[in-house]
Amino acid sequence: MPVAAANGPDWGPWGHMMWGSWGIGMMLTMVLFWAALIVALVLLVRWLLSAGTPGRHGGRHAESALEILQRRYARGEISRQEYEDMRRVLREEE
Repeated sequence: MPVAAANGPDWGPWGHMMWGSWGIGMMLTMVLFWAALIVALVLLVRWLLSAGTPGRHGGRHAESALEILQRRYARGEISRQEYEDMRRVLREEE
């Protein structure tokens, strides 16, 4: 006698209720729940770590345009005249 017939028709063709339509649905729901929870935890940890890093979005200190301009001038990427012109434009926009 097959296992499904011995256990009754509610147990499904595989002989165990876990593999019936409700069991598969519950298993998929559980997997999706844990995947969503893990993703949420990873995103929370990344957000908490980046919140303490200066210069990042959401950080304690966002780099201003003037600071970027000063760094570019210090590295020699722009001439003194370009630096002065850009600084004057930034001051006018404030």
